[in-house]
Amino acid sequence: MIMGKFAGFPQIFHSDSAVFRPTISRRQTMKKVLLGSTGLSVSKIGFGSLTMSPSQLALPCSEGAEVIRYALERGINLIDTAQYYNSYEYIREALRRWQGDEPVIVSKSLTNDYREMLEAVEEARCQLGRDVIDIFLLHEVVGLSDLEDRKPALEALLEAKTRGWINHCGLSTHHTDVAEAAAAMKEIEVLFPLINVAGLGIRRGHDFGTKEEMAAAIEIARKNGIGTLAMKAFGGGPLLGRYQEALQYVLNLPGVDSVMVGFGSTEEVDRIFEAVDGTLSPDYVPDLTKKKLFIDQGDCVGCGSCIKRCPNGALSFSRETGLAQVDESLCMTCGYCTPVCPVRAIIFLTKK
Repeated sequence: MIMGKFAGFPQIFHSDSAVFRPTISRRQTMKKVLLGSTGLSVSKIGFGSLTMSPSQLALPCSEGAEVIRYALERGINLIDTAQYYNSYEYIREALRRWQGDEPVIVSKSLTNDYREMLEAVEEARCQLGRDVIDIFLLHEVVGLSDLEDRKPALEALLEAKTRGWINHCGLSTHHTDVAEAAAAMKEIEVLFPLINVAGLGIRRGHDFGTKEEMAAAIEIARKNGIGTLAMKAFGGGPLLGRYQEALQYVLNLPGVDSVMVGFGSTEEVDRIFEAVDGTLSPDYVPDLTKKKLFIDQGDCVGCGSCIKRCPNGALSFSRETGLAQVDESLCMTCGYCTPVCPVRAIIFLTKK
């Protein structure tokens, strides 16, 4: 039994020793769990590759690949990517350097078109250098009408599975109504929902959803044999100040098999391991003075909600695009703007 300050975290590490010890005398590996009924054994923490991608930190390929390789060495065996992320190059190079077991790879596409989805799967296979992609998802389904519109793309994924191009399919979403619907669909094997301790970014239709609604949908998915990968445990950055509380909340949610975390450095990989094995100081808070606000122009819809909410006058409309932009000299990285963004286009990044 794990007692004291370590009791809040699930025991997700193991070593050759029969007794779990928070003080590590040698590097431990992360315990694996079954992902729903897929038969896949995955680490409780997954590697999110968006953070290092060209749209965010834009790490050089060699540097990003080394972070992935290091995470694999530490025991993470699950990597999240997407057609939209442009991060296939990092993963392929990391796998070239990696001599261990093949990791489980999750990719996704935003398309709702049958042919384009097959092309997206083929693109992933070619750029990752793999004959088969373990899991391929409908990316960011934004409502029940969008779920209906994505049926041709889902049919394409089922066809890709028949052809042996992918092993499992599913969807990712920030919407509780979509998660509830997906939990009842026989075609869905993997659900990838947004959930965090503060409920940031959770939607329901055109309104806000709640973490309780999403947690309930995840439990239904579990009962139906669907594996769940959780995203945005830190709310895209605003919850980093509640690092251990935020991580613990999602790790302990019934039905969550793995939590995807974005990494941009080997140091960040080490911190997450220390957090989940109980060796990280309970007072630890990341250095938020090095964080900056990033507005994903591919997601922003120009609604102006964040501009109205900002107490510092740091956000405005771009004259060129009509979308939101940030003045870093005025931004206090308070995070007040993030909950009001309806599409989660606002992200916190580490300054290089």
